[in-house]
Amino acid sequence: MKFVVAFLIIASVALAAVNQDTQRSVWDGVYTEEQAKRGEVAFVQACSNCHGRTLEGADMTPALTGGAFMANWDGLTVGDLFDRIRISMPADRPGSLSRQENVDVVSFILRFNQFPSGKEELPRDIQTLKQIMFKAQR
Repeated sequence: MKFVVAFLIIASVALAAVNQDTQRSVWDGVYTEEQAKRGEVAFVQACSNCHGRTLEGADMTPALTGGAFMANWDGLTVGDLFDRIRISMPADRPGSLSRQENVDVVSFILRFNQFPSGKEELPRDIQTLKQIMFKAQR
């Protein structure tokens, strides 16, 4: 019986390690270039007044690029970033962007931070976005 319990514990730990290694991340090309271009247009129109055209932030507005940004989101999910934007941005009109515009802006932020593009668009579905890890480094 002890052998069976030990085996099940070892198997579940190994399975968790495999799942963690196979989980998608921002390094897996989770958006398309076309989507990031749409996101750039939306960003310039709705976000750049506060975050700057080069995502550098200003005064009390955080940067959306650089070490502090990467450290802040490292280990969270793309869904977490999407939700933050969806719920609280733009600051003067929270929730005014469509789900598509929000996910396009996330794609632009990923491209700006030099995460690779891929062949499929980043989806608008929050459950799928929550399965994509934001990892600062490969």
